[in-house]
Amino acid sequence: MLATTEIIRETAQADRFEELLPRWREVPLYREALARTDLLLRDLPVITKREMRAGFPQNFLSTSRSLDDLVANQVVELEHTSGTSEDRLPVIFGRGWWNEQEERALRLNKFIAQVLDENPDARRATLTPPACNGLTCPTVWMSQAQRTLGNALFVNLARIPFVQSESELQRMADEISAWAPQFLDLDPVHGVWFALFCERKGIRFPSVRFVICSYEFVSVVHRRILQRVFGVPVFNLYGSTETGHLLMENETGEMKPSYDTALLEVIDADTADIGTLLVTTLSNDYMPLLRYRIGDFVQRNERSYGTDYIVHGRIRDALTAVDGTHVTTWQVDQCFASVEGIVHYQLRQGPNEIRLRYIAEARGVNAKTLSEVLVRLQSLLGTVVVAEAVPTLLPEASGKFRLTCRVSE
Repeated sequence: MLATTEIIRETAQADRFEELLPRWREVPLYREALARTDLLLRDLPVITKREMRAGFPQNFLSTSRSLDDLVANQVVELEHTSGTSEDRLPVIFGRGWWNEQEERALRLNKFIAQVLDENPDARRATLTPPACNGLTCPTVWMSQAQRTLGNALFVNLARIPFVQSESELQRMADEISAWAPQFLDLDPVHGVWFALFCERKGIRFPSVRFVICSYEFVSVVHRRILQRVFGVPVFNLYGSTETGHLLMENETGEMKPSYDTALLEVIDADTADIGTLLVTTLSNDYMPLLRYRIGDFVQRNERSYGTDYIVHGRIRDALTAVDGTHVTTWQVDQCFASVEGIVHYQLRQGPNEIRLRYIAEARGVNAKTLSEVLVRLQSLLGTVVVAEAVPTLLPEASGKFRLTCRVSE
C-alpha cells in the first residue's frame, strides 16, 4: 500500500493528465490518437525517437507556431540528445525549463535541498563528455570564460579521460579550486579518472558538499572511488535531454520519481518485475512526449511508504544468459559490489565468449577479488567469463561508455 503522500502525488498526476489532454489534442503528432474522448493513458500508442523525428518540428508545433520565430524571440531553446542509442535528436523546450525541472528533481533529496537552501546561488563544476548535448557540454575547445554558464563551470575538454595528461588534469583541478563549487556534477567515468588524479596529488575541494552522477550509468566501482576521494555523499540523477530528470536518489539511497515532471509506466515486466520504461512528460509545453519509450529497463518498487525505482540500464546493452533470460547492466554491476581496485570495466558478450575488460587502479586488483567477481558473473550468465586488464576503454560516438554490450564478432 502506498503512503498517503504518494497517493496524493499520483492522484495529482492523473488530474494533470486530464488537464493537459485538450492541449495535447492540438499537437499534430497526437491528433489522431487523441480523437477519442474516453481515453485512458494505456490506450495511447507507444512512441519512439522515430515518431519524434518524423516531420520535425511541425509534428509538435501547430501551424501558427514557427520554430525559427520561437528561437529568434528567445521563447524556446533548441537542443539535441547525446546520440547514445540512436542518431542525435532535436529537442524543444521553453527557456528556463531545463533548470526548473532539474532543481525540482534535486530537491527530492533532503540533504541536497538543505544545501541549496543554504546556498541559493550554488555553484557547480561539471565533468562530462564534450560530445554530448550542446546545452550542457562544450563541443569544441573553449576558454574558461566560455565554459562558465551562470553558476556552472564546465571543466573537461577530452572525450577519453584515460589519455588526459597530468597538466590537463591539473588545469581542471586548479579551475575547480578557484571556482569553489558547492557540488560536482559528473559523468562517472570522467569523474573517477579525475578523482584518482586528485587522490595522487592530495588535492581537496573544501567547498564541495556533494557529488551528482548523471549522463550515464553509475557503477558501484565508480561510486566507491568518488566517495573515497571526495569524502562527500554521491547521488545518482537519472533522466534524458528529451524528458528532463525523472528520478533522483534520495538521502536513503532510493531513486524517487519527480511527479511534476513526468508520469512513469513500466510495461512488459519479466518475472523479476524488470520492464520497459515509458515516459509521459507533464511540463514541457513545446514538445510533450506521450508514452515515450526511452530505451531503458527499470524495476518499480511499491512499498508501504512510497514508490521508488531501480534503473537497470539500456535495453540494447542487456546481455543474454545461457537459459535465454535477459541480464541487465544493473544485475552485472551488482557482481562488483565491495570490489576494490577497479576503475572502470566493460563486459562484452560475443558469439564465442564473454570477456571482462577492466582498467585497474595503480595498486592493481587482488587476484582473489577478481576471481570472486568472475565466479559471480559466471553464475549470473551461466557460462565462463574471461578477464583482461587493459590500459583504456573507448567511448561510443556519443562520448558515453557502455558497461555491458553485445558484439557480433
